[in-house]
Formats: sequence, structure tokens, C-alpha cells
Amino acid sequence: MDRTPGSPLSLSRRGLLRTGAGASLAALGLGLGAQTASAAVPATQRFELTEPSYDLFRSKNTHGARVQQSFAFDWVNKFLFVATKRTGSSESAGDLCINKMDFDGNYLSYMHLDGFGHGVAFAALPSGSGTELWIECAANTGGYGTALAPIDYVGGTTLSSPAGSAAYRPIPGATEYTCSVDPVHQRMIVRYQSSGGKRIAVYPLSAFTTRDFGTPLVDFKQPAIPGTPQGYTLYGSYMYYLTGDAYPGNGTPTGDGNSYITSIDINTGTVKQGPVLTKAGSTLHHREPEGLAVYRTDAGEARLFIGFATGVEGDRRSSIFYKKALV
Repeated sequence: MDRTPGSPLSLSRRGLLRTGAGASLAALGLGLGAQTASAAVPATQRFELTEPSYDLFRSKNTHGARVQQSFAFDWVNKFLFVATKRTGSSESAGDLCINKMDFDGNYLSYMHLDGFGHGVAFAALPSGSGTELWIECAANTGGYGTALAPIDYVGGTTLSSPAGSAAYRPIPGATEYTCSVDPVHQRMIVRYQSSGGKRIAVYPLSAFTTRDFGTPLVDFKQPAIPGTPQGYTLYGSYMYYLTGDAYPGNGTPTGDGNSYITSIDINTGTVKQGPVLTKAGSTLHHREPEGLAVYRTDAGEARLFIGFATGVEGDRRSSIFYKKALV
């Protein structure tokens, strides 16, 4: 959440997943007063958060000098997209830089998004040989997005935040939105602000590919979890929630830090495990937790990826780790 920017994992290009098409859903959204939608999500395995973490990559450069906010995988075209705050922009401007990288962490290109939001979470959906980003937009005075928008990633360009029919608000009355994708079970999770606080809704991915949202599969009030929110994602019937802060002072590694991951059963809206301390990358400088995402390798192994902003001020780097034990 900085306001200023191992051993690599080989992920092959075979065994591609495809975006679900799905049937259109009803046009009406779920009211903010509902606790849980009528349709439950089938129970799945979950990541065991006490098991070790492994390196994807450490200390990789992005386009700007400020820290990453979140990241997302295009699981068909095999690219990683890392969102950072724009160098030179204020915290409240909502200006983001989207960095396109390969799975070894090599920087490939960037896209600037002006007035979109804070970048806590977003999704990268395969679109032919390209990528469609679903990301918050129409930033409010606090710099947080008030809608969601599908954006075709085009390297080297700058895009102003869309408005009107190009900005989507699936939940009537919600004032802030972010989202993250579960590519394995083909669902999208949305975290939104209601009059009663933060809530979570889960949709079939087809609701986003057709732009026809209807009633979410589940909708619940986010349980109280201590710590600074730094990202979330979805795998099956469990949401994963990341909290924590950078190392204090000048960012020199001290102790184990305070980066925690919590799993939440989305059918009950209650905590299943955690918060569990993660020591991934504990020797890295600064080490601010920033972003969660799910990916399944072509060999069929599901992984929960955990991002950290690392490095010195003025030269922040991206570091990403993963957990793979399911129970």
C-alpha cells in the first residue's frame, strides 16, 4: 500500500483453461439487506495456510518506482499483470500503472489508467490472444473505485476512467467496488461497500463475460478481521483475505512481520482458518503484503499466490510467492 514504486517457477503453456460462456442472468441485482443468496456454492477443498510458501520470483522491476497494489493472472495467454500506483500521482487521484510481466517476473510493457481507483484487487480475463482487465473505475475523492469496468489491455497507452454504460455496478446502492477471479471454478468475487460496511458477493464468471449480472451466488457481510486490508481472492467455496503492513522504520527486516492470511467459508460468511502468519519472503526489505491471486498449473496443481512490495524507497520491486497444499 506504499504510496511511492528464489527460484523461479516454470508454468508451461499447455493445458489451457477457457473462459466460461454461461447463460444470461436476470437483470435485477441483490439488495444490500440480504445476507446470503438462495443458491449455495458447492463445497471444495481449501488451502492449508500453515503449510510452507514457495517462490515464484523475488525483487522484480516494474515500470514505475512505486509499490505494487495487487496482481492477476491471464491463465490462457500466460501473463501476469501487476497494478502499481502511478509515479507522481496523489493518493486520492486513483491513477494506476498496469505492468504486463511473464511468469518469471520479467517486465514486458505497461498501461496507464487515470482516475480508476486504489488497485486492491482486479481480474485478468483471457480474451482471444489478448487480456481483458476487470478493474475498479470512476474513483471517488478518496481514490477508491465506485464501479467496475472491462478494459482491453493495450501496452504503452493511457486510458481515462470510463463512465456511463461502460461502468458496471452489479450491486444496487454499493458505493465502492473491487473484484478478483477464481479461474479454476470460473467465478468472480466482488468486495463492495454498503451502508452497513464491506460485503462480499460471488458470481459465475459468465455474468462478467455476458455483462448480465443478476443475483449473486452468495452475498454476505465480510467478517471482522484485524489488520490493514491488502488483498483478497477466491478458490472454490473459500475466500482468502490478506492483511498486514511493511516493516517499520527504514524497511529493514525485523522479526516475522505482521502479514496474515485468513480463509472464509463463503457459504456461511464465517472465518474457516486464521489469521495465519505468513513468513514468505521475510528477509526482503520493506516487505509490504500486496495482493492475492489463484492459478492452476497445466499439471493441475492449484496455487494461492501472495504478493509483496519489496525493495528500497524510490526503487520498489515485486515479489510473489505461493502456497499449494489443499485439504
